[in-house]
Amino acid sequence: MKKSRFTEEQIIGFLKQAEAGMPIKDLCRKGGFSDATFYKWRAKFGGMDVSDAKRLKELEGENAKLKKLLAEAHLDIAALKGVFGVKR
Repeated sequence: MKKSRFTEEQIIGFLKQAEAGMPIKDLCRKGGFSDATFYKWRAKFGGMDVSDAKRLKELEGENAKLKKLLAEAHLDIAALKGVFGVKR
């Protein structure tokens, strides 16, 4: 996964500036990112505080770990079925 140049705090800061009335084109030019990136951030982080964004990041990491564990468990089950010849 690609690492962003901006932290969650910076992203939420940009979103707060846009809510305060700064034109989006100027904000994007000043921050060095595209309009599409801004709208993607607004869809993901809109209405959040910094603490909410940090909690979201923690939950996404935990979710990725759980998905990996589940995939490994399914592989183990499939291997055991193959070894013992259980019909599918």
